[in-house]
Amino acid sequence: MGPLGKGVKDISKDVNASCIKGIGFDATCSLVALNDNGEPLSVSPSGNNDQNVILWLDHRAIEETNFINSLNHPVLKYVGGKISLEMETPKLLWLKKNLKERCWDKAGWFFDLPDFLTWKATGTDSRSLCSLVCKWTFQADPKGYTGWSKSFFEEIGLSDLASNNWHKIGSHWQEPGRLVGSGLSDLAAQELGLDPGTPVGTSMIDAHAGGLGMIGCLAEGVPSDFSSRLSLICGTSTCHMAVSKEPLFVSGVWGPYYSAMVPCYWLNEGGQSATGKLIDHIIDSHPASITAKQQAGDMHIQTYLGLTLESMAKRQKLPSVTMLTKDVHVWPDFHGNRSPIADPSLKGMLGNVAHDQLQWPHGLT
Repeated sequence: MGPLGKGVKDISKDVNASCIKGIGFDATCSLVALNDNGEPLSVSPSGNNDQNVILWLDHRAIEETNFINSLNHPVLKYVGGKISLEMETPKLLWLKKNLKERCWDKAGWFFDLPDFLTWKATGTDSRSLCSLVCKWTFQADPKGYTGWSKSFFEEIGLSDLASNNWHKIGSHWQEPGRLVGSGLSDLAAQELGLDPGTPVGTSMIDAHAGGLGMIGCLAEGVPSDFSSRLSLICGTSTCHMAVSKEPLFVSGVWGPYYSAMVPCYWLNEGGQSATGKLIDHIIDSHPASITAKQQAGDMHIQTYLGLTLESMAKRQKLPSVTMLTKDVHVWPDFHGNRSPIADPSLKGMLGNVAHDQLQWPHGLT
């Protein structure tokens, strides 16, 4: 379990293992490759088996993504009309085209990262509808077909994944939160410092776990109906998540996904890639970054910059720090646009244009 096991052990020092009634995993929707023995299998041209995970924001599969979208298969209507190169199917196709002998032909399993953690903890090859429906083009519909679309995989050139009842990418699936196998295996329990058999729930993608926690909150003035709420989950990227009782098809917006976040509800997801990470990137790549971090000392750089901006606004007698940048304009899609444009090739821009020189559309001022 590595660092994960160490973290759980640190917590269990103060909590008796018998008090832990269940655990679950969430993680980014990154692609994990393993051989037939469950050992790491390189997804890198270097052949380093320690590099067996393709990060969700990896853009290597742009050609494969464009090819899949050009076919306009019916399953794409469940991803807003276009598959994203952040999803797993284009990455699988890239591996087959570029690392066939080194990776593809030797692969025993391909997991979404949260499902890999569940498999590692239980030894049970069970997949979460959250990952499969949102990132793998798996179909789930209570009034229609539930399962893998064989025609889709045949059309894009990945029909070999259907062998042995789709073993490599998932023969058994469950809704998030369902009990997986017999709980923690003996080995995993030892590594985590917990009791063998401790229940393990079916995993979720990280943002979707946050979305479930947010959309399920009850507070004064908040409608009790899930379908009237919107969750905004911020981290490395930003996800806007809403559920509905009936499927809603919106061009450029991911989904609808059945039971991917809230059981028996359809999920739609918009958002922007790499927002939190983009803030880090802009700060780290700025010429004044080193000096600012030295001046910040033990203070977090964003806290330091926020206080600096407040001081600047006060000196200039401005009513708000936002007035400091009234002539600075940002096109924020530095790592492509996730929704609603769904164009991963877009790049961001920073510009300084006086407000009165802007040409606003439709007479806006």
